[in-house]
Amino acid sequence: MPSRQPADEPVFIADFSAPDQWVAGRSWAYPDGGPVNPRDNKLDHLVEDPAYSRSGVFRASRRRDGLWDAGLLTTEGSREGFEVRTGDVLEARVRLPEEMGAWPAIWTWRDGGQEVDVFEYHPDNPDLLELSNHVRGTHLYHRSPAVRPGGTIRLRTEFGARSVVWWVDDEEVFADRRGVGRSWHAGLIVNLSVCAGRYHPAPDPDVDEMSYEVSGLRVFRPGGAGHHQ
Repeated sequence: MPSRQPADEPVFIADFSAPDQWVAGRSWAYPDGGPVNPRDNKLDHLVEDPAYSRSGVFRASRRRDGLWDAGLLTTEGSREGFEVRTGDVLEARVRLPEEMGAWPAIWTWRDGGQEVDVFEYHPDNPDLLELSNHVRGTHLYHRSPAVRPGGTIRLRTEFGARSVVWWVDDEEVFADRRGVGRSWHAGLIVNLSVCAGRYHPAPDPDVDEMSYEVSGLRVFRPGGAGHHQ
């Protein structure tokens, strides 16, 4: 089923290199803003180094202390302070990682919650995307032959008041019929985490680098005007 077209002009066009639009290497989704989050079974050590995120290729590399330097960008706390709102539609193209232990995601966050996951992925489940609305407690494990390590997929998520709707490669795959409510808003996070082994396998011992890529990330707002670029 083809997705309906969003508004013509995006209100947000992601430029990952822009410091006014994205903050690198810290997020209040992590305890004390980071750089580590072991309670979520992550080996992440967030870094500001632009080589880990600013090109749109999100990277992680093994450290000597057993953690991994990892790339994260967020609009929370940025000068522009962009937030996704109820009714917005997000689009992005993603090249999935191949390495075991990689945990890429595009998600939202504000004030200790307001989390909606555009997607999460783990290469040990090679054909599966995790789509979740933590605001209203719904999720779907979506399987598709197009979802595979190293594969490229197109994502679209509508943050509806009564239903969050996910599309993958222009096919509607999940409408949760719960939504986020009329007054919901939250910042955007794009990152590559590394699994510590409790829920998904940790990286193989001979792997020291991993990456995935995000491009064409835009947010449309019905009736919205103007855009941040």
